Amino acid sequence: MAEFTGERLIPGEVNVDLLNEHLARYTFASRLARGKRVLDAGCGAGYGSAELAEAALEVVGMDVAPEAVDFARAHYQAPNLRFEQGSCVAMPHAEASFDLVVAFEVIEHLEDWRGFLTEACRVLTPGGQLIVSTPNKAYYTESRGPHGANPFHVHEFEFEEFRSELRAVFPYVSLFLENHVAGVTFQPHEQGYTVEARVDAGEPSPEESHFFVAVCAHRPQIGNPTFVYVPRAANVLREREHHIAVLERELAIKDDWLNKAQADLQEFDREHQKLLAMFRELKEELEKSNHWAESLNEEVMTGRARVVELQDELAREQEQARQMAEEFERDLAEKVAWARDAEARLEREIADKQRAVEALHKTEAERDEGTKWALELQAWGNAMQKDMERFRDEVHQLEVLVTMYQSSRWVKLGRKVGLGPAIPPS
Repeated sequence: MAEFTGERLIPGEVNVDLLNEHLARYTFASRLARGKRVLDAGCGAGYGSAELAEAALEVVGMDVAPEAVDFARAHYQAPNLRFEQGSCVAMPHAEASFDLVVAFEVIEHLEDWRGFLTEACRVLTPGGQLIVSTPNKAYYTESRGPHGANPFHVHEFEFEEFRSELRAVFPYVSLFLENHVAGVTFQPHEQGYTVEARVDAGEPSPEESHFFVAVCAHRPQIGNPTFVYVPRAANVLREREHHIAVLERELAIKDDWLNKAQADLQEFDREHQKLLAMFRELKEELEKSNHWAESLNEEVMTGRARVVELQDELAREQEQARQMAEEFERDLAEKVAWARDAEARLEREIADKQRAVEALHKTEAERDEGTKWALELQAWGNAMQKDMERFRDEVHQLEVLVTMYQSSRWVKLGRKVGLGPAIPPS
């Protein structure tokens, strides 16, 4: 569903004046569309294309927005009317396809608006015409006031610039000034078929005009008649009276609101006075708090200075501790090395002592065996000594016997006579 964004007009969603402003341009163009092939470039919702189709031979409504084309197809249908999606700077049509190109409130939206004029020239027949409109930059800027520039417009034109750019492409340009004007109509109660109009002469002022409308061609154009569009909703006085009634009702509502607002303001003033009293009290308390805060701030500054000193002392102590830790680590490493060396030496000494103990045990075993042998030898010696003593006794006895034998006269006598054993001399 298409919606009115402030630029694409949807009939039924805008006020009558704005709708008439747009319909007036298409009514103006319908006079030149009779029996012609017409391209409505930037057709929007399609209501203008439908207006042109009532007089033209064929109308093509073209818009770059697919949602606008879909809306136009759904709401406006006629045998000589079709809608298509396309760009105004790259029209999907062959040269000399149309007798009339209409582009209302389009050129100010295009970055390449010179390219649009060239494309319009390309698709027109040699005797064709381009009708193009745009808002007056000077008036439009003033009318928007605090709302600022229109965010949908890329380039807005003043009168001389608009005419100059059109004449750079089309040698013949007829410019019209579109304005809302106050008028009085005398319309017969029974429908008439002729219209007479009188437009009081006056100097046209492009600077004060609402819109510029140009009819451009490559051949001279005949006549520049003033065109007056009187819409169906044309009883301006009745509309104004109705509008005034609406405004009066709104004004009454606003008066009620204003009275209530004044009562609220009085109540607010009383509350304001209470708040002022509270503010004064709070201000006094705040001043006391500020004094206390200043003294506290001094203490904090002193404390910060002390903290800085303590941090310096801590840094020095940490440095000393680091140096002591390094010395302790070096000393510990030396002691560990000494302990490992001592442990190695101790292990060697223990091994030597174990060998000495083993040797001692062996020696003790040998000693015990020697002692046993010595005791046995001693016992044997004692026995031998006893045997020797007994032998000596026996020898002594034998010596005594031998001495007695040798000294015996009988022995000597026996020897002399060759009797008895030979006894060697002692």
